[in-house]
Amino acid sequence: MTAPETDRSLRELRAKWRTASLASGWRFPSDWALPEVDAVCAAAIRGGATEVPLAGLARARAAAGAGLAEVLTDLAALHAVLSDPDAEDGFVSPDVDALPSRMLRVTALAWADVAMDQLAHLEVVDPLTGLPTAAYLRTRLDEIYREAAAGERAVGEDYTLLVVGLDLSTVAGWHRATGMILLAEALRAVLDGGETIASLGPSTLVAVLPRDGQITSRAIHLRRALHERLSVDSQLDGMAGPRIRLVRLPGTHHAACELLHRLARS
Repeated sequence: MTAPETDRSLRELRAKWRTASLASGWRFPSDWALPEVDAVCAAAIRGGATEVPLAGLARARAAAGAGLAEVLTDLAALHAVLSDPDAEDGFVSPDVDALPSRMLRVTALAWADVAMDQLAHLEVVDPLTGLPTAAYLRTRLDEIYREAAAGERAVGEDYTLLVVGLDLSTVAGWHRATGMILLAEALRAVLDGGETIASLGPSTLVAVLPRDGQITSRAIHLRRALHERLSVDSQLDGMAGPRIRLVRLPGTHHAACELLHRLARS
């Protein structure tokens, strides 16, 4: 195939796979389209072996916090689309039990490799954005909750979470990485007073802000800074703008950790 034909085929396969995956239960559409998805699609279109790119995708999914059941269902969606190329718009019936054993084994082992490594070696810095990871944020919040308990105050009275999400589902390749780097840069520029900023997932950053009456102005400055930075890339400038939310911290550290897990996939 010519280069334009290959690009068109890749986009079509990617769109059908995403549709099938979301229809079969992928819970967070904004974090589906990782760069490794394109590598899998490219290998499938070429007709070559897909084990290596599938293992890469499984590792990326595990690093992003996706569970094994969800990863295998996503894989089943791809298999169903490839098995029925005439299906319109990816409306197929994925079946994990129908997966070829080698495809299933390669994906599961790659996912488990990263998941187990995360348990043994919790990194504190995200290599892409340079921001602390969710592991560090959980530790920082534990300190905040213990300080609040000592002063007999609720954490929500003194702090709130500023959550920034970027829907990268329509962006492919290195533009996704560029978007998150620019997002992190904007947060560091606006929140330069020692606030805790962390990377929660492939498309979500969060900051712990003191409730000092400046939250609204910071959010406005952040939106302006994000617009200025994202507008330098034509693909990023044309997509939906970043979603900025203020989220109240719950009453306990355990509940806060559960909240972070949900926000990482939202």
